[in-house]
Amino acid sequence: MRVKTGTVRHRKHQKILASTSGYRMSKNRLIKVAKEAALHAGQYAYHGRRLRKRNFRTLWIQRLNAALTGTNMSYSKFIQALKLKQIILDRKILSDLAVSDEKTFKFILAQCKPSSST
Repeated sequence: MRVKTGTVRHRKHQKILASTSGYRMSKNRLIKVAKEAALHAGQYAYHGRRLRKRNFRTLWIQRLNAALTGTNMSYSKFIQALKLKQIILDRKILSDLAVSDEKTFKFILAQCKPSSST
């Protein structure tokens, strides 16, 4: 007697269709198309998780640069000064301070200013 894959296959198909519900056109109805769409969605999600890190770092740098306008210090000089003074704060924390706590950010900025003792 041969073994048929009816219930197993049906369960697999239902799982794929459940994961692709909400997709447009035949991508949420036809098994082959839905499976392909699910694979691509996984690839896009994987790539997107890497892009998100890149985009947030860019945003933090833009915020820091905006906070530094008006002071006579560029972003690159500010980061260099932080490293020289051994102030270990990452860009995420610095940009959050620049947005939410200006007083603390100005204190950190004052620490980075070169002392004019000649």
